[in-house]
Amino acid sequence: MSEPIQNRYEFVILFDVENGNPNGDPDAGNMPRVDPETGLGLVTDVCLKRKIRNYVETVKEDAAGYRIYIKDGVPLNRSDAEAYAQLDITEKTVKEKKKADPDLDEKVRDWMCANFYDIRTFGAVMTTFVKAALNCGQVRGPVQLGFARSVEPVMPQEVTITRVAITTEADAEKKGTEMGRKYIIPYGLYRCEGYVSANLARKTTGFSEEDLELLWQGILNMFEHDHSAARGKMAVRELIIFKHDSELGCAPAWKLFESVKVERTCKDDPAPARSYGDYRVTVDESALPAGITCRRMG
Repeated sequence: MSEPIQNRYEFVILFDVENGNPNGDPDAGNMPRVDPETGLGLVTDVCLKRKIRNYVETVKEDAAGYRIYIKDGVPLNRSDAEAYAQLDITEKTVKEKKKADPDLDEKVRDWMCANFYDIRTFGAVMTTFVKAALNCGQVRGPVQLGFARSVEPVMPQEVTITRVAITTEADAEKKGTEMGRKYIIPYGLYRCEGYVSANLARKTTGFSEEDLELLWQGILNMFEHDHSAARGKMAVRELIIFKHDSELGCAPAWKLFESVKVERTCKDDPAPARSYGDYRVTVDESALPAGITCRRMG
């Protein structure tokens, strides 16, 4: 694997949704998530990381070093067991080998990081075995995302739909159509903020420059191979990256995030926003501390 990254980063993702549900809330009948105090829409970090994982899996197709640990249909224990098999450890021998090699836990963890991109990136809890001392450890990943929050309040709408396909023979004798419902947001622009720690990359997972570029591409394309009728038209509009000139950084993250302003192009227009063109995105680079460079992608 390549050398770990040597610079800290912060980044801002701007993405929007049109006539879709960006992240349904199972506690509210799968309605779009909304902050009840402000009316701002929410998208969880878990939802966004799922899209990035899916992109990496699509473009890398389980290539060596780029497998995905958290994926549909694959029990975590199955992937955990691979690390033990590669290091010739079994349930019967694990206790003895750990006594003989105090670094065995670290070797197991490192094998998982080297083989699974999402562990190397986001970290993972791999303490899922319930027997003996089998354990792949717990990894705190260098890449962390916060919840995405809409720039302005959103208004989820319930849309009633009909279908001509009837479920059962008994129902077919009584009616010709069935009713259903979809939840949409007519338009919403969301902002998500994230962090990349070079310190954790060096000490723990080995997250490299190649991994970092794949992350940026994964963010920019996370909706491009994940379109569905339920999510409507979703797109990443811009990715703004702040690079520090050192491993530990030279400025607090909040200062960098505050330099990114998203404002309506016509502030006096009372009509709700209905496109990305209704907003203006600016970065006050003159206010950035020394040692920070800004890169805008999208």
